[in-house]
Amino acid sequence: MDIIGLRSGSHFGLKQIKVTGEMEEGRSVSGEEEEPLSPMACMFHEPDSNVYIITIVGFKNPIEPNSFKANLVHTLLKHPRFSSVQVADENNGGELKWVQTEVELEKHVIVPKVDEEMASQGAADKFIEEYIANMSKTKISMSIPMWDCHILNLKTSDAESVLVLRVHHSLGDGTSLMSLLISCSRKLSDPLALPTFPAMKKKPMATTTWLCFWIRLWSFFLLIWNTLVDVLVCVTTLYFYKDTLTPLKPPSRSVACTPGRIVRRTFSLDDVKSVKNATNTTVNDVVLAITQAGKAKRNEAGREWEDNLPNNIRVRATLFINLRSSPGIYALGEMLKKNSKAQWGNKIGYVLFPFTIALKDNPLDYIRDVKAAMDRKKASLEAKFRLLMATVFVRFYLTRLAKFPSTTMWFSNVAGPQDEITIFGNQVAYIAPSLYGQPVVSTDNSCG
Repeated sequence: MDIIGLRSGSHFGLKQIKVTGEMEEGRSVSGEEEEPLSPMACMFHEPDSNVYIITIVGFKNPIEPNSFKANLVHTLLKHPRFSSVQVADENNGGELKWVQTEVELEKHVIVPKVDEEMASQGAADKFIEEYIANMSKTKISMSIPMWDCHILNLKTSDAESVLVLRVHHSLGDGTSLMSLLISCSRKLSDPLALPTFPAMKKKPMATTTWLCFWIRLWSFFLLIWNTLVDVLVCVTTLYFYKDTLTPLKPPSRSVACTPGRIVRRTFSLDDVKSVKNATNTTVNDVVLAITQAGKAKRNEAGREWEDNLPNNIRVRATLFINLRSSPGIYALGEMLKKNSKAQWGNKIGYVLFPFTIALKDNPLDYIRDVKAAMDRKKASLEAKFRLLMATVFVRFYLTRLAKFPSTTMWFSNVAGPQDEITIFGNQVAYIAPSLYGQPVVSTDNSCG
């Protein structure tokens, strides 16, 4: 499993291209009628949340750029989002729409020249880190499809070459992009087979009729109560219920406009599963607990900061939730079907997750605290309400309210393949997703 921490990246003003000619009629170069961006996609275009997804893929062999480009033509470019520009329809209040265009691959595939001094592994690792940090200072022009990939044929400590795929978050969420990436891959053991993913398991319901009835009735009232409380917290957070200002929480959302650095760490998913099984929790619970424990340990190193904290410190994370009716990773063809349960796009909501910054004598207490908080969040419609809010605010141009909450950190994760895989014939060593451009100092992303 790869887990990534990020400090936010810089922002330059984006200039929207105007709708002209055929675009004014809402049609693409192919003559097909185009659709507007979803409300959540529009939120990822706000100045203080102009978010890009960075996917770092390490390979066990050098990448041949010409072969890689040729494969992109038959895979990535076949997807409508990766061959469309986002244009502002001035006749409809500046609403952004998808308009299909011709893709010039040379503008999207970058193969930088690398100094021979980077050949040593230590220097190569540092170069990759600095290269990605510099990427976080730049944006992709809206005059072209908002994605690019960077091929770095450098031998690092854990890969022979590295691919950095950058995609604007308006194109899709982590589940969508992972599905797209996996559609370009095959099992190492079977070059004709797609990778497999863990199946979603439903907990069995009690079989006793009356017991089942009372459990469902109690769950319903609990759902209503928790949702009402979360809606109240949601509204108050917009105006005055803010997180405590700490070194982890900047005083301004302009942190989204500052340079960032992505740090990748790898640990065994088998270890995570062992803890999960021993504590009767989920992988997400364990990863959240690890993050919470890590923040507490980090803060312990700076005692003067901890001594100056108020007793009622409030630290929360924006935790993103996949709202598809059938969660998981899907074949790309399934996601592109109309009325599919596995829809492409930003089908996500989010909840405010309370973080406890404190050292505990028993490490398992972190997991117990996280499980209790997550069980509470699962018994609520907060994530769906947040998506509804985004839809209403964006539709009625309430841009001041159509923003992500001002929390201390962001947290997200996405499932990865269970098998060793190849992408365009190149064996994958690791896949590590992250973000930049969000209004927080710290973001934790995990993939496994």
